[in-house]
Amino acid sequence: MKLSTRNVLKGKVLDVKEGMIMAKVKVDLGNGNVITSLVSTEAVKELDVKVGEEIQVLVKATSVMLAKE
Repeated sequence: MKLSTRNVLKGKVLDVKEGMIMAKVKVDLGNGNVITSLVSTEAVKELDVKVGEEIQVLVKATSVMLAKE
């Protein structure tokens, strides 16, 4: 499979919380870094995402924002 996404991070699934429509997947990237992805519950089921397995996180965004007061 070829993708245009250049930001591919490898990690291990820490937690999967499935809701009716969306699921929250936490991935340990190592060195204390954790990233959380919100995807459809259908996608989690189709990919058969399970805690403890290796997974790739692909990041493709037109903007990344930070705010601080």
